[in-house]
Amino acid sequence: MSQRSDEQEDPRRAFLLKALAAGVFAAGATPAAWAQFFGRRPQKLPAGQSVYEATGAVTVNGQPATSATRIGATGSVETGRGAQLIFVVGFDAFLLRERSRLELSGDGVLVNTMRLATGALLSVFGSGRKRVVTSTSATGIRGTGLYVESEPERSYVCTCYGDVQIATLADASVTERIVSKHHDAPRYVTQNRIEPAPFINHTDVELALIEALVGRTPPFSLFDEDYGGARRY
Repeated sequence: MSQRSDEQEDPRRAFLLKALAAGVFAAGATPAAWAQFFGRRPQKLPAGQSVYEATGAVTVNGQPATSATRIGATGSVETGRGAQLIFVVGFDAFLLRERSRLELSGDGVLVNTMRLATGALLSVFGSGRKRVVTSTSATGIRGTGLYVESEPERSYVCTCYGDVQIATLADASVTERIVSKHHDAPRYVTQNRIEPAPFINHTDVELALIEALVGRTPPFSLFDEDYGGARRY
């Protein structure tokens, strides 16, 4: 799933241009602008609702997912080819991409460990310590935005914002702490190495969407000059 930076233009460009054209980030953006871009205006989900959007073949604990499906802190979620699931558990929100399998463990509505066996996951978290595990990495987090991809021999970990500690699964002594304000230090993680990686396959608009589902906003501006706002695009 991962693509190197020289294989494809920064994926933020087309996504942000579309959002700008829809007026999503204009001051006082109307519900119509959000609806044009997302299908409907994202907002905090009502108590008891887990699923914001399920597209394609999605299962929760082996059963087909619908808008009424409840997702708790323990269980499994899987998406098929071309499918996607956007959902909330407690104070955390997730976007699970196609051909992904995610296992959740926790207590009540509070997730503490997420195991991404395969595929890709964008997450935003409320307070409390959490752990995200992929095929080759284990990332300890607190109040963080995180994007991960899990492949058999390599994982991709982008700390979109926040403070994390990444370690390799094969050797816990191979570790790196990352404090990021805005996608500052993406990493590839193999069985025994952590190395720099490009920014790939996720956007700030998606982060804004899932943060909205838990009543929050990302801790940065979509128009930061060093990120790629109006001046760059």
